[in-house]
Amino acid sequence: MNIRSVIGVACAATYAAAAIAWAMPAFGHAAGEKVTPNFNQPIPNIPGKSLVAVVVDYAPGAASPSHVHAKSAFIYGYVVSGAIESQVNDGPKRVYRAGESFSESPGSRHPVSRNASATKPAKLLAVFVVDTDDKELTTPVHSSAKKESMQ
Repeated sequence: MNIRSVIGVACAATYAAAAIAWAMPAFGHAAGEKVTPNFNQPIPNIPGKSLVAVVVDYAPGAASPSHVHAKSAFIYGYVVSGAIESQVNDGPKRVYRAGESFSESPGSRHPVSRNASATKPAKLLAVFVVDTDDKELTTPVHSSAKKESMQ
């Protein structure tokens, strides 16, 4: 193997690792929840913004931990299959079925995001319009943080 091949393989491996790390939302996933990066692209006509999409697969009865998203993130959620129960900020809990969608404004809190069925899987496509420099798309809200914010 010549030096060019070695450098090419090293560069490709580094790029792949960075792309995977950047695209993954940063939070501990609950059992029964699988998050898969789907798309990550800077928006050419909006400098500093990117479009990032992830697919969230929920096993029957599975849920995401309560979380917040990057402060710059506008989110479009589309239920691909099954039914998802969602609550944004202090709004009402609502069940969205396959083909329905919802949005979250920048800085929103997402206390409820779960499969509404105890017997069938569900799939959600989450599309983020986010500052390109924001790497942590999702951060868990710990119960101690909730208590402190209430005081």
